[in-house]
Amino acid sequence: MVDVAVIGAGVVGALIARELSRYQLSVLLLEKADDVAMGTSKANSAIVHAGFDCVPGSLMAKLNVDGNRMMEKVTEELSVPFKRNGSLVLAFDEQDNETLKTLLDRGIKNGVPGVRIISGDEAREMEPRLSEAVTAALYAPTGGIVCPYELTIAAAGNAMDNGAELKTGFTLTGASYENGVWTLTSAEGEQVQARFVVNAAGLMSDTVAALFGDTDYQIQPRRGEYMLLDRDQGKTVSHTIFQCPTKMGKGILVTPTVDGNLLLGPTSENQESKEDVATTAEGLRTVAQLAAKSVPSVNTRAVITSFTGLRSCSAGHDFIIEPSAHSEHVLHLTGIESPGLSSAPAIAQYAVEKLGEMGLELAPKADFDPIRKPIPKFREMNEEERRKLIEEDSRFGQIICRCETVTEGEIVRALHQNPPAHDLDGVKRRTRTGMGRCSGGFCTPQAVEIIARELGIPVEAVTKCGGSSKLLFGKTKEGGRDE
Repeated sequence: MVDVAVIGAGVVGALIARELSRYQLSVLLLEKADDVAMGTSKANSAIVHAGFDCVPGSLMAKLNVDGNRMMEKVTEELSVPFKRNGSLVLAFDEQDNETLKTLLDRGIKNGVPGVRIISGDEAREMEPRLSEAVTAALYAPTGGIVCPYELTIAAAGNAMDNGAELKTGFTLTGASYENGVWTLTSAEGEQVQARFVVNAAGLMSDTVAALFGDTDYQIQPRRGEYMLLDRDQGKTVSHTIFQCPTKMGKGILVTPTVDGNLLLGPTSENQESKEDVATTAEGLRTVAQLAAKSVPSVNTRAVITSFTGLRSCSAGHDFIIEPSAHSEHVLHLTGIESPGLSSAPAIAQYAVEKLGEMGLELAPKADFDPIRKPIPKFREMNEEERRKLIEEDSRFGQIICRCETVTEGEIVRALHQNPPAHDLDGVKRRTRTGMGRCSGGFCTPQAVEIIARELGIPVEAVTKCGGSSKLLFGKTKEGGRDE
């Protein structure tokens, strides 16, 4: 039995587990997928929003601004790339100009530092490639960019390093309460017990809540399609460029990523399925057309991949973080839509405070270590640093992924450092192996061999993303040469 079970290993669940690991508690992070960050946290805009879009007085507004402020320290402790590149919301006509005034007013009321409206010419001085049709822009210097799945992996890893446990492949299907203890049952019949339960299941948070008798929550999946451009396009803009938001979202953006790529999107469309993440020709065409409205020179011929992310929207469009109305010692987090990533550090802190109010004893742990040592990034090192690393471990002298300059040593570390990767995509998210312009065409065979060797499994057992996603099914002929 554990003190707290956290359901859902996305960025919010992982940061809650990390926050709980500060205290003298046993913590279990439960995830239905085969790895952390497999839902919304692996496919979103990677933006740390300043907080000017949220309705003043809402929980979302408070936690967005607080989370933005906390992000610098959290990412530094977890060795996750983060950059305050600032953001611009563009206006193209008088209606947009009025929207900017509304956003400015919200930003001021929400306490967003430095937010102001600038002219179209001033915006083009900051970003020369902006459209000549831009009449004005809202500038927010505290806007930023981060890698969402790296943040999730690092948070879960730091929680585990501080004593938390991670159990993947656990799809919650049942919950029962007796003598102050919750028994949680998976689809496979596995059971775990906990005194407190945190529902951080994202898109499935309403389904999970219903297992505890709370049937009033309803999540609307909202799909967003993206295009990711090669690194040679990463300097097209330096700020995150938004168009004016609508009731369906914050609009199509053009933004650099912390890894040097350029990201376009997302579209915004409600759908019924919580699992359909297929891209469409129409959606990607919309992304390209609207991105070009902001930055006419954007080069969509340099797209190296496209993807779809799903957002977790509630009817009230505000974060819901509250105890169950029907079950003891259960805390629900639902409707954590954008700016959920930006707010995640503050959401975690707020959730743990709520657990304290619900009776969970929060006695600080004397030996909690907030620092997570990263996997060395060979591509970012100078020649002297590389030489020393290779002397310590010769596997860092073997380049596996040419596009991203990833070494064998990095892949090995990813397979053994908390939370360990178990498949090709897990290695990819931790090291960028296969994320370059060739999309793994060169490095995949070698990466598969390393995974098989390190995990002690046949190469045929290595999967792309767990489950039945096998990459190899056996030999077509024996090796060797003819005599």
